[in-house]
Amino acid sequence: MLALFRIVTVVIYSILVCVVGCIWCLFSPRHPNHVARFGHMFGRLSPLFGVKVELRLPPEAASFPNAIYIANHQNNYDMITAANIVQPNTVTVGKKSLLWIPFFGLLYWLTGNLLIDRNNRTKAHGTIELIVEQFKKKTISFWMFPEGTRSRGRGLLPFKTGAFHAAVAAGVPIIPVVVSNTHDKIKLNRRNNGLVIVEMMPAVDTSAFEKESVRKLATHCRELMSARLDALNAEVAQRETNGNV
Repeated sequence: MLALFRIVTVVIYSILVCVVGCIWCLFSPRHPNHVARFGHMFGRLSPLFGVKVELRLPPEAASFPNAIYIANHQNNYDMITAANIVQPNTVTVGKKSLLWIPFFGLLYWLTGNLLIDRNNRTKAHGTIELIVEQFKKKTISFWMFPEGTRSRGRGLLPFKTGAFHAAVAAGVPIIPVVVSNTHDKIKLNRRNNGLVIVEMMPAVDTSAFEKESVRKLATHCRELMSARLDALNAEVAQRETNGNV
């Protein structure tokens, strides 16, 4: 019964957000501030799922320049966890097929996100050039999932290099975002589904890797995120065991 209530509530809430969001965005279509605004609205669903989301930002987060945010991509619950920490003037880079999701697809496009065809390498390269151009023209950041797909409990997957090529070409920092484990954690029929920590790490200066390969930058960032993910998972497990959530 609880699962049914949650599903129905999420569907109704999501449709309302998408419809109202599309109307709102018509007054300033594809403005980069829309993504954070409506991302946070979806993030407000976390209590409905019995999840406490704890956000951690570095002190300098409010003054971060144009950057590329990279985050681990676990499952659809990223919409109620990671979405809470998306910063203003940040848009995401997602697969083109998202456009065909009823209601959500139109909102995703109207809020200014970039849609790419991941099966077309030529177009993917053009996306990197487009990102670099956007950095030069306006105050904007990009949110990307370097794993390229949902991990679904397989740990932190290998990173693709697109985000890192774009960051080096544009001369902007990489800002890692790590979300503690949500795989097999949220049960729709369970009232309390525990704690999830979403942590934004300090910026990685990509200029230090200009003489190195982009792959080394990707490897460096993955190692930082992997170590932090292990630490967050251990902290969550301990706090949940001690009832300190």
